[in-house]
Amino acid sequence: MNERQAFGAAGWQAELRATFVLAWPLIIAQLAQNALLTTNVIMLGWLGPEFLAAATLATAFYHPLMLLGGGIVSAVAPLAAQAIGARQIRNVRRTVRQGLWVTLVVAALLVPIIWQIRHILLATGQTERLAEMAESYLHISVFALFPAIGIFVFRSFLSAVGTTTIILVVTVIGVVVNAAGNYLLIFGNFGFPAMGLQGAATMYVIVNLTMFLALLAYVLTHRRYRRFYILARFWRPDWPRFREIFRVGTPIGLTLMAEVGMFSVAAVFMGWLGTDELAAHAVALQCASLTFMIPLGLAAATTVRVGLAFGRGNEHGIALAGWTSMLLGIGFMAIACFLFVTMPSIFVRLFLDASDPGNSAALGLASTYLAIAGLFQIVDGAQVVAVNALRGLSDTTIPMWIALFGYWGVGIPTAWFLGAEHRLAGVGVWIGLAVGLTFCAVVLTSRFTLRRRLGLTDRRRMISAH
Repeated sequence: MNERQAFGAAGWQAELRATFVLAWPLIIAQLAQNALLTTNVIMLGWLGPEFLAAATLATAFYHPLMLLGGGIVSAVAPLAAQAIGARQIRNVRRTVRQGLWVTLVVAALLVPIIWQIRHILLATGQTERLAEMAESYLHISVFALFPAIGIFVFRSFLSAVGTTTIILVVTVIGVVVNAAGNYLLIFGNFGFPAMGLQGAATMYVIVNLTMFLALLAYVLTHRRYRRFYILARFWRPDWPRFREIFRVGTPIGLTLMAEVGMFSVAAVFMGWLGTDELAAHAVALQCASLTFMIPLGLAAATTVRVGLAFGRGNEHGIALAGWTSMLLGIGFMAIACFLFVTMPSIFVRLFLDASDPGNSAALGLASTYLAIAGLFQIVDGAQVVAVNALRGLSDTTIPMWIALFGYWGVGIPTAWFLGAEHRLAGVGVWIGLAVGLTFCAVVLTSRFTLRRRLGLTDRRRMISAH
């Protein structure tokens, strides 16, 4: 049987069903998680472009660091899954426990860096006013770092044991609580103090801590998971497992950080151009991030589907799983591309009050940026599915270097050059983002295509990798 025969109608249908069943809770959970940030952007946008710009700078600095930590501890998923498959319950407990240890270490290392936000922003050329506002936001939000990273540990564990519904439920509850709390604390409704940026930051801490504690309580009390005794002898170190989490997870964390960091540096470039440009960038980026949650959730399922086929030594199954997800991801992003290019103003008006004359410049810029974002939707979907398909083959180090070069060696320099005020300004910055994503999509997809020739499907790699 050759690869072409593997793509028969029955094979496609079976893979589509399996991928959909696995992916839909993850997709909705990703959308709900993104809605937390979207709610903040929308409500702060109602206060005006200056508040939105300050929150954008703060988030652009904080989010990549949080994802670095989250990516590292997401190694809990494959390590716990291997232990479950081998019926080694004790190793599951060891993995989750050391995942929480790693969370403590990473958070302790990152908090002092985040605390210096104002000095760092001033060093990058931001205005004193925006730097002070961003500092007031992050000096509160930083206390959410441990629970935010810890949530990745429990999400990874629950995904490994095949339970994703609780993740979805907890995340949706978090979105609702965040929106209600922001309405009270940002604007001072129903007698609450009008705290503005500090109100949004306070709710971010409360929501992340609540979600972390809810997942912890679920794992500790549910009859199916009590047997793992996750917190048993929590104080006891397990240095081999501790190092293994860093070994497996660091390339994943750096890959996530490289991509999000590219957009964060783009926010700094926008800050050089002005407050309206930065606020418009925040709106366009939030819209693009929302649609990106679909292929991102799908990509998590891709890792599992490709990994299962790899574990069985089924090269045709690897191909079928990878290309099915690729077509699904590209297909959805093509729809997003059409909407962003043909009707961008509909989306940006959700974030900025069109009746306020002071928002006219930001509204126009945001519509332009979103139209450009529409053009790279397809490659953005392709690259995230490709990198996760390779992750299913235990191929993480080379994709990490591809991402680092594509985002920082291609995307950022292009955005810096074209984004100069005397060239294409904000439009040039977004073109640079598109170029970086396109490079990664092409190279990562080519690597998956050449997986046999590169020896990525040799099962001896899987054994040696673990």
